[in-house]
Amino acid sequence: MSVQLTGTYVTLDDGRPAVRFSRTYDHPVDRVWRFVTEPRDMAQWFPSHAEIDPRPGGTIRFSGDPHLPESTGRVLAVDPPRHLSFDWGGDELRFDLAEIAGRRTRFTLTDVIGERNAAARNAAGWEVCLAALDAMARGEAFTGPHAGADAPWKEYYAGYLAAGLPSGAPVPGLE
Repeated sequence: MSVQLTGTYVTLDDGRPAVRFSRTYDHPVDRVWRFVTEPRDMAQWFPSHAEIDPRPGGTIRFSGDPHLPESTGRVLAVDPPRHLSFDWGGDELRFDLAEIAGRRTRFTLTDVIGERNAAARNAAGWEVCLAALDAMARGEAFTGPHAGADAPWKEYYAGYLAAGLPSGAPVPGLE
């Protein structure tokens, strides 16, 4: 199976490594904002069940990911409906939304990686998650990160390794 890689490895101005993904959705920005803040919508594509107190310093409770223990994170910044960032398992996730012609939205996810060697692993995981988000935005069903061993993350991981993204972090299912 050949997969299309949509993530980009970047080094931020402050020197931190990150993987970045961008999509355009045929929904107004307020609807896409709910995709990234409402537990019911997030449950369709985000790897963990997330309940967010959407204010700076607010708590996020993560549960239900078979590869991670239940945990909490903290909202770092929020500017509804344009920006949300929070910490999650040592990474900083940034969601940026920009309106396009009033009815469409450019969605950008930046995963600021806590450990550089997690870039290939995280990029592969986000490909599967964002495929589920893409399907949800089109009104289609897709199991995405909840597909378990059937999710095509191994193909994405191999692709990111071949593309030279930093690797070496433990990968659930490959140990």
